[in-house]
Amino acid sequence: MSKTAWKILFAATLVMAANVAHAATCNDPSGFPAWIEDVKREAASQGISPRGIAALNGVTYDPAVVSSDRRQGAFRQSFEQFSGRMVPPRLARGAQMMKRQAALLSRIERDYGVSAAVIVAIWGLETDFGADNGRFQTIRALATLAYDCRRPDKFRPELFDALRIVARGDMAAAGMRGAWAGEIGQTQFMPSSYLKFAVDYDGDGRRDLVRSVPDVLASTANYLRGYGWQRGAPYGPGTRNFEVILAWNKAQVYAKTIAYFAERLESAR
Repeated sequence: MSKTAWKILFAATLVMAANVAHAATCNDPSGFPAWIEDVKREAASQGISPRGIAALNGVTYDPAVVSSDRRQGAFRQSFEQFSGRMVPPRLARGAQMMKRQAALLSRIERDYGVSAAVIVAIWGLETDFGADNGRFQTIRALATLAYDCRRPDKFRPELFDALRIVARGDMAAAGMRGAWAGEIGQTQFMPSSYLKFAVDYDGDGRRDLVRSVPDVLASTANYLRGYGWQRGAPYGPGTRNFEVILAWNKAQVYAKTIAYFAERLESAR
């Protein structure tokens, strides 16, 4: 066997050993502190700066996050039930936001080609227009899910991306609070999407999806454009733009509710 083949085999053996070791402890919170130290070393090897890595200092395991993950499931309500519960209480506020942010939304629609009503519908459904971004500490939540046995391959990269957000100065770790699964900000971006699609639309030098409404709404439009949104085209079920809404949330009930909410907002203009 060549030296290169031996190196590949040795590296694969180390990965397998690490996976076995993690599988033996990932349901046991007592192994979490040592695991965090390993994550710090890996973050450094990926080139994440000390400022980003410092976001892991003092991070503890969060059993409430694991409990939330175990309870979650697919949407079980019909579209009529879900939209009937979600849209009417937000419709008047959504119409108000369409008027209050009209100039901003018009500029975003010009720059990104995405319907203002769709952006506002997402904003309202995700966090009640920024009123409830979530209470979980994002770094802690992602670290817990990355450590947990169920889906570490999904959440470990998201944890490193959250550290990168801190490292580049967009947000401080203490200010990163959101949903239990690590979504951040007023329209609930996962860290990987934050890095890819967040824009500094207010020109302050940071991409802040928690406090800056211009950044929030423009970044949401940029996300949809990134998945192929077609300017001026319809967005109801069966259209290309509806497929883009499904890229935002793959649950048909949720995607249909976004489109329905947006249509109601359009008609209220």
